[in-house]
Amino acid sequence: MDIQLAWRNIWRNSRRTAVILCAVILGVWSMIFLSALMRGIIEGMIENGISALTGDIQVQDSQYPFDPSVQNSLTHPRKVKGVFAEVLPEDSRYAFRVRVNAVVSNARHTMGVSLVGIDPEQEKEVSFLAGSIWKGNYFQNDDQRAIIIGRALAERFQTGLGRKLILMSRDANGGIASGAYRIRGIFDAEMESTEKRYVFIVKRQAQQMLGLGSRVSEGVVLLENHDMAPQVAKRIEAGLRGESYSVRTWRESLPLLDVYLDLYNGFVLIWFVVIFVAMGFGIINTTLMAVFERMREFGLLKALGMRPKRIVKTVLVESFFVLGLGLAAGDVLGLASCLLLADLGIDLSGFAQGAEFANMSRVIHPSLWLQDVVTANAVVLGLGLAVSLYPAVKAARFKPVEALVHV
Repeated sequence: MDIQLAWRNIWRNSRRTAVILCAVILGVWSMIFLSALMRGIIEGMIENGISALTGDIQVQDSQYPFDPSVQNSLTHPRKVKGVFAEVLPEDSRYAFRVRVNAVVSNARHTMGVSLVGIDPEQEKEVSFLAGSIWKGNYFQNDDQRAIIIGRALAERFQTGLGRKLILMSRDANGGIASGAYRIRGIFDAEMESTEKRYVFIVKRQAQQMLGLGSRVSEGVVLLENHDMAPQVAKRIEAGLRGESYSVRTWRESLPLLDVYLDLYNGFVLIWFVVIFVAMGFGIINTTLMAVFERMREFGLLKALGMRPKRIVKTVLVESFFVLGLGLAAGDVLGLASCLLLADLGIDLSGFAQGAEFANMSRVIHPSLWLQDVVTANAVVLGLGLAVSLYPAVKAARFKPVEALVHV
């Protein structure tokens, strides 16, 4: 009977109920949709950072993170490869690279870059390069004197496919190593800074030019689940115990991104509370108005013997129905908005420089987390019933004599 009575009461003034429903629906939708956008931004930043040659785990010489030179190379890459084969999950991939600071130039321009020597087959599985070729072709294993550069670098140097570039860097003996390479491909990365920073040649060519022999700068691991990186890194460290190696996860290699991740997690909860505070004032105000309009009714019920606890229960059940309907509609609307933009995304190309400064992708794809949906619903339902408790207690305290004479 209490449920039937509460359901009928909320539709006695359908306009007022519709206003509350709209507030709850918009509040829940904004919580879910905007949190999904923020999660999409974070996931895009993580994917950009990991795919831009960072990987989930990096194995380097212990001094390489502080001095990325050829002198601080991995002297026994076969041992590292053996440890990878033993401890990595089956669905993981890895690659070995030569990566040093270098200078690239042509007849008109000169620029500092990061020279990366790669194994073409391994690199396909761990970074963005193979899937981002804009013009020309990807490397073949037997490519000699071939180089792949970024689109922004090609535009700055006013060069193109088939043209020559000169690379210079310090070799293993401390001298100057140089070589002429012909542009085989031009890649188009998610971020313009990546296009300007990296140039790629085949690993054997880099080792030959720098006099490294079989040495490499780093081994990089890519996992299916980025959250597994700390556990896998510990297993790699155990396998390489006693050697002078540095094993770092993407969180350690990208400390600023790690700070962003923690910051956004807190910001989502703060956003939920801010939205609810704005919505809560509407709920408590409208519910209080409904209670005072029904003062005579509550007075009559108390005169007939209804206990105050039951009046509180009736008002709370009415609020529960309104909140439940609003949550259901808001969840559906939020889910539909996320699905609508899942493939298209929100294009920020017009703000590319600002987005790149924050390490954001040019296109944001919403990422809906079950945790955020549950939190949003719990916040609205829990705090909604809490703020409805005041009007309910107010109704239970009406004195029958005063309430019955109220006009």
